[in-house]
Amino acid sequence: MHNPCAIIPVFDHEHAVSAVVAAVLTAGLPCVLVDDASSPACAAVLRALAEGENVHLLTLPVNQGKGGAVMAGFREAQRMGFSHALQVDADGQHDLSDIALFIERSRQQPNAVICGYPQYDASVPKGRLYARYLTHFWVWVNTLSLHIKDSMCGFRIYPLRPVVQLIDTVQIGRRMDFDSDILVRLAWRNLPMQWLPVKVHYPQDGVSHFRMFHDNVLITKMHTRLFFGMLARFPLILWRRWLP
Repeated sequence: MHNPCAIIPVFDHEHAVSAVVAAVLTAGLPCVLVDDASSPACAAVLRALAEGENVHLLTLPVNQGKGGAVMAGFREAQRMGFSHALQVDADGQHDLSDIALFIERSRQQPNAVICGYPQYDASVPKGRLYARYLTHFWVWVNTLSLHIKDSMCGFRIYPLRPVVQLIDTVQIGRRMDFDSDILVRLAWRNLPMQWLPVKVHYPQDGVSHFRMFHDNVLITKMHTRLFFGMLARFPLILWRRWLP
């Protein structure tokens, strides 16, 4: 069974989220909005959107961070009977015309994570663009592979069953460290991954919740944990690499 939905974590993106929801619905996907303790103005927008057909609102009373909101959305989507979830950011940075292609690839490969790797335009902050290469390097080290083309793009379709099993048993980064952390740990579990390009523009409403110092510290700690986790799994990772 392939029954996908979209999960949109939202924290104070009231100016962009309506267009994101409209694009998701146009692509034929039901939508799970996760209000990550947004401001009253944003919360009002989300409640209005949830009055529409095929839009479900999950409200978190305390801010969980992007990763925490996405993981809450995973559990809610599985509870509602969905088999797969498209993770998409609320700020409008992703080209949502790519949704149909991602859904079709997920139907063809239902056990795989369908991952976007970004094609940036001139709006991308150069500091964040160059910093990504450091994360790429550590992800390749921590998976003993060059297979993961980009671990930071929040535009992916996940098969919910193995993902919820993972997040229920392992502590995953709950903020900006989430996207890389979960992908490395899924790679350790030998979950298949497919890659499709996605156009990225920064961002539609001018709101970024990336905290340069704090989030870079979180990401550094994540890579350190993953490195020692890789060392503990080193023989298993290599053994699985040689499985047919």
